[in-house]
Amino acid sequence: MEALTAEELRVLGVLIEKEATTPDQYPLTMNALLLGINQASNRNPVVSWSQADVEPVLGRLRQLGLARVVHSPSNRADKYRHVMDETMGLTKGELAVLAVLALRGPQTVNELISRTERYSGMEEMGGVEGVLHRLKNRYETPYVTRLGRQPGQREERWAHLLAGEVLAVPDPPPASTRSSSPSAVSEHAGRIAALEQQLAGLSETVAGLQRELQEFRSQFS
Repeated sequence: MEALTAEELRVLGVLIEKEATTPDQYPLTMNALLLGINQASNRNPVVSWSQADVEPVLGRLRQLGLARVVHSPSNRADKYRHVMDETMGLTKGELAVLAVLALRGPQTVNELISRTERYSGMEEMGGVEGVLHRLKNRYETPYVTRLGRQPGQREERWAHLLAGEVLAVPDPPPASTRSSSPSAVSEHAGRIAALEQQLAGLSETVAGLQRELQEFRSQFS
């Protein structure tokens, strides 16, 4: 598979994440996709993109056969979904691990276990470690690699290879910014992500009401 850019990986990671964690709001509208891309939780780095930034990335992913647009038969906005499972033959568990690595950067096994809790498919044989083993050895070209333990780190980390070889490993956040309880971090991040998705849903509802109001006014103008 052709190496993906950081921008393409961010879009794919969000589409995979939202399909698994908020299936009732998937496929995603452009507004919902932007909220997922720019959210502050579960992202490294945090970015601030506009629709103009995302549209060419979606076009490239469609050319690669990794994403599709879902056209609405009504006047509702188009929606977008990934098709990595179809194109690359990946399981739900493999998609989950790759999405977390794409959105968060290199992770330890324990971090991956905590951060894939809300994804479906993690009951696959061997759990996260089994998924990592398959991603490293099952395919003609490995999708992940195990990084050597860095100075000051107690555990090895894993990184994806969807963008090519890992040339530099970003340092993890300082200890002072991390909770001593991984479950507390996961719960807090989950609440933030849920609120952000609720906001996306409300935004779509308001946009729909505005369109209906405009249509109503046009009938009497």
